[in-house]
Amino acid sequence: MNATPYKGRFAPSPTGPLHFGSLVAAVASYLQARSRDGQWFLRIEDIDPLREPAGASEQIIRTLQDFGFEWDGELIFQSQRSEHYLAALASLQDQHWTYPCSCSRKQIADHSTSGPYGPIYPGSCRLGPLDATRPCALRLRVTDDEIQFHDAVYGAQQSVLSKDLGDFVLQRADGLFAYQLAVVVDDSLQGITEVVRGSDLLDNTARQIHLHHCLGLSTPDYVHLPLVLNEAGQKLSKQTFAPALDSDARQRLLVAALAFLGQPVPDELASLPLAQIWDHAIHHWSLAAVSPHNRSLSPGIDP
Repeated sequence: MNATPYKGRFAPSPTGPLHFGSLVAAVASYLQARSRDGQWFLRIEDIDPLREPAGASEQIIRTLQDFGFEWDGELIFQSQRSEHYLAALASLQDQHWTYPCSCSRKQIADHSTSGPYGPIYPGSCRLGPLDATRPCALRLRVTDDEIQFHDAVYGAQQSVLSKDLGDFVLQRADGLFAYQLAVVVDDSLQGITEVVRGSDLLDNTARQIHLHHCLGLSTPDYVHLPLVLNEAGQKLSKQTFAPALDSDARQRLLVAALAFLGQPVPDELASLPLAQIWDHAIHHWSLAAVSPHNRSLSPGIDP
């Protein structure tokens, strides 16, 4: 029997321009797909309009094109996929996996204990919303079962969601869909076989696996990548004022991303045309060379 064809994706949120940390994640996901003759999809996760500056999605798409990324199939915008998320919520409601929750953040903070992911939701509304007059979020019930999975970089992982997190939100009280719901639904509909992303999302994986199980969906494999840190030891992000990628320096930045990922970078690589850099990167890609350690850039590399 033929193995399942590889399908990967890059799914940025348009909260600002891509930075060097974004490039590292995009490069790794792209090379995982192309080195396996697989497909690579681009999905814009624009489900929170209040956090998305005008033109950010277009800027992300332009930058990826400038750096030589080529995606397969239709470019997907999550803002246009509400019917799929509503269908998933309806299925979960029919199976009694979800319930409305009127708790405010303050109420949760006042009545919860702290877990590895923040406050553990105490289940206050499991038998019905405490205040039915308030707009309600929709929460997913978790269980006492241990969720185990193997990450290709970070190894064996496990979590008991009832102890670590509690029931979590799938749809906010303002009607917006939560990231956890949208990413699981879209990964399934696109047939994603492996999720490659930053290790800041590693703690999301157990809850996404639980949601896959609740919806009767197959679970993809997972690869989480080390984070690029700034000089202060902070993750590169919009919040830490990471500079936007400079398309005029695309060759140098692409080679720097390969070096960060532990890949071979001959001295002359940055002087080659972009297509030749990608050809070299695809043919020499080794996930085994990726270190699990978050770190700042090597000396002399300035994104």
